[in-house]
Amino acid sequence: MGKAAVITGSTSGIGLAIARALAAEGCSIALNSFTDRPEDEALAGSISDEFGVEAFYVRADMAKAGECRRLVEDATRRFRRLDILVNNVGIQHVAPVEEFPTERWDAILAINLSSAFHTIAAAVPHMKRQGGGRIVNIASAHGLRASPFKSAYVAAKHGVVGLTKTVALELAEEHITCNAVCPGYVLTPLVEAQIPDQMKAHNMDRETVVRQVMLAKQPTREFATVEQMAASVVFLCSDMAAQITGTTLSIDGGWTAQ
Repeated sequence: MGKAAVITGSTSGIGLAIARALAAEGCSIALNSFTDRPEDEALAGSISDEFGVEAFYVRADMAKAGECRRLVEDATRRFRRLDILVNNVGIQHVAPVEEFPTERWDAILAINLSSAFHTIAAAVPHMKRQGGGRIVNIASAHGLRASPFKSAYVAAKHGVVGLTKTVALELAEEHITCNAVCPGYVLTPLVEAQIPDQMKAHNMDRETVVRQVMLAKQPTREFATVEQMAASVVFLCSDMAAQITGTTLSIDGGWTAQ
């Protein structure tokens, strides 16, 4: 591609898989997280070495508007262009609505929704000057369906889908597309770590707890993979997807078909 990409929340899981897949296509990569560790810089270095592209790490707290916008500006200054923005960062908290902590609600809305607004607002002027770009927001099946006890997450992800559609319409004649990928349950390191606890809580073996508890809503009874998520993003960022904008791509094993 020879393009430059910013991926928020990209030092593990889906975000890292997206960064690696775009790097494999020749993209320069700006990795992001809220931490400030030697491992973060080393991860960027390993991507650069493996794929022969420029890659660097930008610490930015995506709960803070100014840092969201600074991430985009830092990457654009470093690469002298910005072709791809992937809003992937997200957090979760589960509780009944009447018990949902206010600070957790505020944090989830800030990180899962408002950060996408701020990075998009910062990226669009650069993309307009270049004559085009790609914006991909990682939403969720919960951007299209609800589940109990996830009020903030569901509200934020529904908001991401609405933001995606609005931005797509505003930029329809600017050769800038904006789409949302809506994963179901994906086997990330975070999810993998939850399986032993679920096995213990339900007194089930691994296969049973995965199929009957964790993937109860996913008709295929199989996790999606981070590589599948990444491949969908690569496609949406390609020239072949130039007329795909303002839509959602569900990778959820049939969850939202129900």
